[in-house]
Amino acid sequence: MKLSYMIIILLIFAWPLYYLYELQLGAISFLLLAIFFLVVSIKEYKKFRQQKEKEQD
Repeated sequence: MKLSYMIIILLIFAWPLYYLYELQLGAISFLLLAIFFLVVSIKEYKKFRQQKEKEQD
């Protein structure tokens, strides 16, 4: 995922996450951010693995 897309997504969801934080529900916003970064890292790992397999062939 491109860095610019990640920044745009984080900017779009910044207000709702901050609203949850203000309602003393910061754990939920932290969980959502953790899931987002987990998905991004899994995608990047898959790309890295595919590139590594292509280099080995």
